[in-house]
Amino acid sequence: MEYPSKLIEDAVNEVSKLPGIGKKTALRLVLHLLKRDEDQTEILAQSLTAMRTRVKYCLKCHNLSDHDLCSICTSNKRDQSLICVVEDTRDVLAIENTAQFKGLYHVLGGIISPVEGIGPSDLQIDSLIARLRGPEGEQVREIILAISPTMEGDTTAFYLQKKLKAFNLRISTIARGVPIGGDLEYADEVTLGRSILSRIAYD
Repeated sequence: MEYPSKLIEDAVNEVSKLPGIGKKTALRLVLHLLKRDEDQTEILAQSLTAMRTRVKYCLKCHNLSDHDLCSICTSNKRDQSLICVVEDTRDVLAIENTAQFKGLYHVLGGIISPVEGIGPSDLQIDSLIARLRGPEGEQVREIILAISPTMEGDTTAFYLQKKLKAFNLRISTIARGVPIGGDLEYADEVTLGRSILSRIAYD
């Protein structure tokens, strides 16, 4: 593709590196930015720079935060007896959007994946154990493993269960089964099998 400007070409190449954005979409976005007032584009640039340089990881749960401790860890309205272990920040956002969980989180920063060379030492597992051994651990009664039901996710959950056995805690996992509005005939065998095994009483 021929560009009328090398600067536009450079901008398109950078924007197209974002996930899910091809060259055509990148060009459309770049041309849109050119049409906007210069101060609006400057605000966008400043916001991106501030995000990249000032956003940090919470020292306790490893969620993204503007401060050393995130707003969830510092809130006195959260249930200190519950810690939900998740893979990354996107999972925290998804669970928070349900407004059903009022406990704390612990973000692993990934899952165990030998194929990708990711082992337990590459994740925030030791810091979870340290939390449970510290003063905070005295209040914790349950650990919820909210990890994706993939082979790597199950491997990670199994490893965590073994590590957490040393503590007098209830270890649970999120329910897995047929989604609401789903048809049984379209459910895969593993999901349907787990739904049968994890059946609940009909109230």
